[in-house]
This record gives sequence, C-alpha cells and structure tokens, in this order.
Amino acid sequence: MDRTGVASETRKSPWGSVAPAAPACSLADVMSEQLAKQLDEEDATFPALTEPGADLLSSGDAPETTSDLMLAKMLQMQFDREFDDQLRREEKKFNGDSKVSISFENYRMVHPYEDSGSSEDEVDWQDTRHDPYRADKPQTTPRRGFVGKGKNITTKHDEVTCGRKNTARMDNFAPEVHVGDGLGMDLKLPNQVFNALKQHCYSEQKRSARLHEKKEHSTAEQAVDPRTRLLMYKMVNTGVLENINGCISTGKESVVFHADGGSLEEEPVPDEVVLKVFKTTLNEFKNRDRYIKDDYRFIDRFSKLNPRKIIRMWAEKEMHNLVRMKKAEIPCPEVVLLKKHILVMSFIGKDHVPAPKLKDAMLGSEDMKNAYYQVLHMMQQLFQECNLVHADLSEYNMLWHEGKVWLIDVSQSVEPTHPHGLEFLFRDCRNVSTFFQKRGVSEAMSVYELFNIVTGLNIPVGAEDDAEFIAEIVALEKRNEDHVQRRGKKTFPIDSEDVSPPSSPGAAD
Repeated sequence: MDRTGVASETRKSPWGSVAPAAPACSLADVMSEQLAKQLDEEDATFPALTEPGADLLSSGDAPETTSDLMLAKMLQMQFDREFDDQLRREEKKFNGDSKVSISFENYRMVHPYEDSGSSEDEVDWQDTRHDPYRADKPQTTPRRGFVGKGKNITTKHDEVTCGRKNTARMDNFAPEVHVGDGLGMDLKLPNQVFNALKQHCYSEQKRSARLHEKKEHSTAEQAVDPRTRLLMYKMVNTGVLENINGCISTGKESVVFHADGGSLEEEPVPDEVVLKVFKTTLNEFKNRDRYIKDDYRFIDRFSKLNPRKIIRMWAEKEMHNLVRMKKAEIPCPEVVLLKKHILVMSFIGKDHVPAPKLKDAMLGSEDMKNAYYQVLHMMQQLFQECNLVHADLSEYNMLWHEGKVWLIDVSQSVEPTHPHGLEFLFRDCRNVSTFFQKRGVSEAMSVYELFNIVTGLNIPVGAEDDAEFIAEIVALEKRNEDHVQRRGKKTFPIDSEDVSPPSSPGAAD
C-alpha cells in the first residue's frame, strides 16, 4: 500500500467520528502561483476586521504602509490605546465607590492623533489653548529691567506697563471677588488702586473665614455646633438616651430638646427627659458673668477670658441649684446627667407635650389663688432652706403641671450673700406680686410686704417709696459683703453634699 493511500484512510477514534484530515500536498504545489491565487480568493471572502484600530490598517484612506517604520508606529499606537483602555478599567476597579479616588493618568500613553477617540469624561485640554475670549498677557520686561534704546527705552517702572500688569494680576484674586471682564479694553490699574483692592480682598477672605469658624463653634437659635452634636450622639450611643426628638424651647441662654430616656450605669433614666444645651455664644446674654463672678461657690474658678469655661460653670451652677431645691422638696426638674454644657433633666409634661407656663395656663380663680400661695411658700423655702435667690423669677419661669407650680431655669440663682442677692430677690418679688395682682388674686401682697415675708427681715415700708426701700436693701448688702470679707467665709454655710455633680459617663472626653 502506498503512502497516499495510508494518509487518506480515516482513523477510528473512541470519542466518535472526526473530520477527515486535509490531503497532503507536495512542496512543489505549495510554491505554485495557482495555489497562491486560490488562497487569496478564499481570504477575500472573509468578513472585514472589527477590532479597534482596524480602520487604520484596512482603510483605503490609510497612509502608505510600504514603510516598515510607519507600520511599527501604527502598531505601537494600537498597543498604547489598548494599554490605556486596560489602565482605565484597572483604575475604575481600584477606586470602586470610594469618595477618595486615585488616578493613573500619569501612566497613560497619549498621542496627538487621539483627538476623536478620547472619552467624553476627559477634559479637552486643547480647547483652552487658543481661547478667543482670553485676555492677552502684558509683555514681560527682560531681566535687565528695560527694553528699547535711546528715546524709545521703557523701564519696568513705566506707568502704562505697570497698569497693564496690575490688571492682569487681578485674575489671581479669590473666586468670590468679582473683578469683571475687561475684554477688548486696554485697562491700566495704578499701583495705589491695585494695592487697595488686594488688601480689601485679603480682609474679606479673613472676615469670611472668621464668620464661618464662629458659626461652626457656636450654638445657634435652634441648632448646635459640631462639638455639642458629638456630645449628644455619645449620649445616644452609650444608652443614656434612646433618641432625641427635637427642640421644644429656646431662650436667651439655652436651647431645650426633648428626648427619650434609656439607662445610666444600670439605673433607669426617666422615660421622658430634656436636654438643656447652654449656648456657647454670649451675644444674647452678655451680662451672665454678673451672676457668677461674685458667687462665692465659683469665685475661684471664674475666668472672664474664656467664654466656654463660663458656659460650663453656668450649667454646673444650675445643676447644684436644682440638687438643693430637690432636697428641700421644691417642685423642680430632677437632674439626670451633666456633661460639659449639656444638662439632662426630667421632663415636666406628658406624652411629649411640655407643661404650660404659668402665664399661658388657663386657671380659675381658686387655682390661681392656690398657685399664689404655692409660689409664696416656694420663695420662702428657696431663701431660708436652700439658701438661694432665684434672681429671674416670673410667670415665664414657672410651669403649671398636675395642679402644682414647678420652678425652672435656676442657672442664674445666687446665694443671699451675693453682693446683689437682695436686689435680685426684690426684683423677683415685684414680678410675682405684679403678675398675681393682674390676675385678680386679692390676697396678693405688695412687693414690700412680700420681700419682708420671704426674707424674715423687717425693713420699714413707710410711704412705700421704691428708692428708700432699695437704699435699705443696698445698705444691708454692703454690711453683709463687709462681714464676709472680714470673716473670710460666707454667712450661710454650703452643704457639702451638693458639691459633686451626678455621675457622667466618659467624663474624660
């Protein structure tokens, strides 16, 4: 059997039938021109190429490809384009959804021919090279400081040249400074005007930065600064509070938020509490140091130069006063936690509805009369048992809840030994007496009688002259101040039990 017959036989395969092998041909047939033409005709029937960049190789408009150098350049550009595509995919995969992205732009192979093939998200940097609306830069002076010769010499101090330079330098001002558009105008800005504009630009930038910083670090009307917001979040995270519901009251010194209580060191917190956030700005209550700098409990720690410390002392002062009042069983909020300038107290109200102020409560004659005697008794307790003067007692700082009057807002309360303590008490008596007399309580005493009843003093009323009565009060304050300074101690001793604040988790924060 000859070799041709053996090759033409079909081999049997255990995996099934296979395609017959191509017939073998001799070297002479391979070298024949007829076979070459036949193969060219078969190649012509194949579909056109669809790979990127195939148009550069197969298009009839392509440059001459007889040069090996041109072919090498075209292949290199095709390789670089594929490399850039792969680099973009790697960059997108590496960055993912991260807000901070890393660019591989420096590793890309860019070529000037890729104008039409660039992606839409890339910046067309060539558009800014020949901007018809871009102002021409002034001609620069060489390093020697002058141009020209003889009569045509121009130095770097030339008025026209400096004016044009100053106009061009205004483009370097901050974006918020509107310098206008001088297209088509030969503007010349004198040095004096340019320096004034430059100084004004710097001043405005510093002012805006100060305002932004002040806004970020101060408690606004119904908002809190980032530090206060962080403290409130920590209370929720530690379980002291379940959630914070919103603002229920605003005043000149604080903002009050309602919250749902959680637990504090395995002890239950009331179901409803309030967060009294003392404002960290002194714009609305500038004379608050009058109530604290002469208070003998805080006189050693008072620092007028640090407003944030004053705010913390103000919150601590209210906490101490509430603890004293609670011991005397005066109806007032119960202190839960003190954290810097945030005071957490029990909520006076029900189902997220705060108790009405005494001025807003709709009371009958009997309830109003009962409220008056309650206020009179609380003023006596506050002065004689708690050794305190409210210093801002009025119908705005008293709540009516469950048939009782509750006292709130005692951060400014001082001791009677305060240099102006009796004056504050006289003002409280005037507010209380005026309110109940206007509400038709016939049993309401005059301001002078109320002051004597509360203090236990016997200042003669006489013709009820305010000036004489206040003069007697000032004289008593002066004698008391001299006595305190001479003896080196307060007339009324402080209970040592209310010195330490309630436990506050994370006090080291």
